[in-house]
Amino acid sequence: MQTEMSTTGRTASGHTSLIAADRVEGTSVYNRAGESLGSIDEIMIDKLSGKVAYAVMSFGGFLGMGERHHPLPWGVLKYDTELGGYVVDLDKETLRNAPSYAKDESFDFEQRAAAQKLHDYYRIPPYWI
Repeated sequence: MQTEMSTTGRTASGHTSLIAADRVEGTSVYNRAGESLGSIDEIMIDKLSGKVAYAVMSFGGFLGMGERHHPLPWGVLKYDTELGGYVVDLDKETLRNAPSYAKDESFDFEQRAAAQKLHDYYRIPPYWI
């Protein structure tokens, strides 16, 4: 859902489109059907370019057990003002098969091959191009 921006960073309705990263964390993520998929755990920003590269979303599990963390390229997320969250054009099965890591694991965001694989999976150009 695209909104038109003015040079002041405000939408046509007068709301600002800027948000602090800590306010993004905890925001719900939905699929196109409006089903909740998870929530944003953290935002990854490229420190050299300043571009938001990834939103790491928690997905799956029950009461924190079996939960996986999914680094989503920022470009796959679209903010929906009516839902008050982000929408991705992904179903639960696609997410189950997506590159992810457990809470006690890590993802090497610095390794270009792993990052490229992630972007290839979601069919979105890498943020560094």
